[in-house]
Amino acid sequence: MSQTPSSSPAEPAVVIRTARDVVDAINSGRVRGGNERAIILIALGGIFIDAYDFTSLAFGLSDIAEQFDLDAVEHGVVGASIMVGALLGALFGGYLVDKIGRYKMFMADMVFFVIAALACAFAPNAETLTLARFIMGVGIGLDFPVALAFIAEYSALRGKGGRVTLWQPMWYIATGTSFAVLLPMYFLLPESAHGDLWRWAVGFGAVPALVVMLVRHRYMEESASWAAKQGKLERAVQILRNSYGVDAVLAEDAVREQATEPPAWWRGIKQLFTRRYRKRTILAGVLSATQAAQYYAVGFALPFIIGSFLGQDTLTTIIGPLIFNFVFGVTGGFAGVALAARLGSWGLSVSGFVVCLVALPPLALIGEPTGTGGIIAAGALLGVFVFFHAYGPGAQGMTMATLSYPTSLRGTGSGFGQMALRIGSTTSLLLFPVLSDALGTGVFWVVMIAPALGLLTLLLIRWEPIGTDVDAEDFADPADSAGPAGPAREDG
Repeated sequence: MSQTPSSSPAEPAVVIRTARDVVDAINSGRVRGGNERAIILIALGGIFIDAYDFTSLAFGLSDIAEQFDLDAVEHGVVGASIMVGALLGALFGGYLVDKIGRYKMFMADMVFFVIAALACAFAPNAETLTLARFIMGVGIGLDFPVALAFIAEYSALRGKGGRVTLWQPMWYIATGTSFAVLLPMYFLLPESAHGDLWRWAVGFGAVPALVVMLVRHRYMEESASWAAKQGKLERAVQILRNSYGVDAVLAEDAVREQATEPPAWWRGIKQLFTRRYRKRTILAGVLSATQAAQYYAVGFALPFIIGSFLGQDTLTTIIGPLIFNFVFGVTGGFAGVALAARLGSWGLSVSGFVVCLVALPPLALIGEPTGTGGIIAAGALLGVFVFFHAYGPGAQGMTMATLSYPTSLRGTGSGFGQMALRIGSTTSLLLFPVLSDALGTGVFWVVMIAPALGLLTLLLIRWEPIGTDVDAEDFADPADSAGPAGPAREDG
């Protein structure tokens, strides 16, 4: 990439000759400003809706089980239905993100959230609620990979890890918001209507979805990196002008490369397991699955834990998770963002898993405390768990899945990470109600399997994506490439 003076000496033109020039301009940080930050915030807005819709039902699962007369297995099916939908959405969503582009997918998936949120709020029976949550999950599975791809591809290499990791504090902000919505409703509605508080929480999810839909139309642009890889250099240059406000021009001798058509869905997944990407994919997949399993057994289940294991009333099961999410989850998430460049994805994951693993045995041993001291001790341990989960493995599964692959594979890789995450979360949501019913707080001994497995995998595979220019792999010599043109190379 070269730069030549423009009519304004303070703003030299960015001259684009190849697709590599576009990627290098963004990764180097030479182009910045304009709508760049707005686009990243909008992408994070999508994460907010994903997280809100996932967790808005956490408070009401016990009321739903009572209202619809569900046993432990049916209870688990209602909770896990959104995960099954997200698994299906992620199965094809990541591939579609690479095939048809980030922008089109981003603009389409909000419809799922609006319709499904309202259907959940007015569900007359468990079957309708389960179906609506499944449809909502499909939307989330489609949205998550494209949101993370946008954040990665609108960020310079130096700050890419921290920016992608921002999805985690946004998750906890959304989760805390779902309980903040419940709090005034608890006082405004008569006690006889408290069994329907979950309907208000779930239905409110349609509001931010509509807002994000409107704002996306105003500010969103396609990813310039993706457009360039598709051979659309004129479009990529226009995006650089619109999104960053830079004087970008297409050189007369520009190399208009053939559009890189992503391989068929199953070939894309197969490519993730070629020699170059195999270790990265295994690490990102196991990390995503295990962190999800521990989160949905503890973080997501906070209302159940506070109400059942700690024996607290309805108001406390609203205020408690609100505090845990905003105080421990959000601060832990931002701590991970601040330390991403220093500790890296691997270091954050290892240290976070260690603390979570250490916090679980005391929770199992405390049992169901009756005294104030026991309740405070259990609450402190839950706070420590939430903080270090958000700080480390909670974010890094998807951060690894997003940053371990170049532009041509990023959607597919992120989608695979989502599939692994949903397998872990679905397993946890299905088993936790059954195991907690049978074992009580002894269920935390079983939950320990998740961080132990994640930690073991990290110790066996030391791959660090933060600060690594994986986009260069799209432009490597075909004989040394992991892309469609040639054989892959093993990670170091």
